[in-house]
Amino acid sequence: MTGDWSTPDDVRAQVQRLWQRGELLRAAVDGDALQWPLRLRMRVPGAAELAARFEDVRAWVRALAGMAHVRLEWRQWRHRVLGEQRFPAALWLDSLPDALALIGKGREAQRFAALWQRTAAAQPALLAWLARRPLRALELADCWERLLAVVAWLQAHPRPGVYLRQVDAPGVDSKFIEAHKGVLAALLDVALPPHAIDAQAAGAAHFARRYGFLDKPVRIRLRLLDAALPSVPGAAGLLADITLDAASFAALQLPVQRVFITENETNFLAFPPAAGAIAVFGAGYGWQALARAAWLQRCRVHYWGDIDTHGFAILNQLRAHLPAAASLLMDEETLLAHRAHWGEEAAPTQHDLPLLTPQEAAVYDALRRDRHQPKVRLEQERIGYGWLCARLENLYTP
Repeated sequence: MTGDWSTPDDVRAQVQRLWQRGELLRAAVDGDALQWPLRLRMRVPGAAELAARFEDVRAWVRALAGMAHVRLEWRQWRHRVLGEQRFPAALWLDSLPDALALIGKGREAQRFAALWQRTAAAQPALLAWLARRPLRALELADCWERLLAVVAWLQAHPRPGVYLRQVDAPGVDSKFIEAHKGVLAALLDVALPPHAIDAQAAGAAHFARRYGFLDKPVRIRLRLLDAALPSVPGAAGLLADITLDAASFAALQLPVQRVFITENETNFLAFPPAAGAIAVFGAGYGWQALARAAWLQRCRVHYWGDIDTHGFAILNQLRAHLPAAASLLMDEETLLAHRAHWGEEAAPTQHDLPLLTPQEAAVYDALRRDRHQPKVRLEQERIGYGWLCARLENLYTP
């Protein structure tokens, strides 16, 4: 038993922590990153333990003395029976190779040094990133050449205005770029000039926009709820189900007075006919595409979402784009009338929602404060169809 004294495993763990912090890899390319010899922390027996547990101490000394790649500094101690004895007082690593050999990381350090040299030759601006994220760079070693190829291609073609599929770099395809958006963004932000980066577009979802690629068009799906509305050729008189890109949706010139937005596809497909109206299959928390359609501002927009905290959060966000949007079937009367169909919301939100009406805020507060029961959720598709039809009839009644 060694009590709290440093064991060989403790010593190796200490060096392993230097590795995990990237310090040993940085030292492999920067001679000043660590100062050698490097003294390690060491817990040693106290004077009382040296006397009382002499055999345990001797076993501890043998274990440390048997370690390769470390240097022990000794001190003398006199035992009352055995006389003069020598015990470890400090523990040192004399060089980076010793540290790497102790934890078996020599080959990885060599590989990182090769990455560093290749990057210094091809993209020296990225060395600062390598120094910050050496372990991450090591994980990417097998694809590092392709990452550098993407960086070089974008340097030669800033804000290219093409799809990712059209990047013609050695060994690179669109799936590779899609799979490495995070690290590519970090590298490109360093390697590209500011005018080649849209600083307002952040995150993997906006990678294409940030670096000037064409993005997959956002599709908006709508149904004509009035057969008298103009439709696509060949579909006159039908309640057509149409999908448009966001730009085409924004350019529509339909004589529409009402727009019903619903988050559930079945509700969207089964929405009853309504005069001068269309139904739109909702987009969750993403309303930017709909906001481009200025003609929506002159319509009566009704949003029908789940009666739960996230449903009201989506409504609140919609109102940031369409301030006059009204909720549909998201009221206390509907909630209480369908108690038998209540479910449970997995992770309710607790944020304040300043764009709700007083009536909506009252329902929202009751939900987030668990005033009915914990985590109440009424999904929109559980509301009776007759209840929906009656509410629509009331909307059209003067």
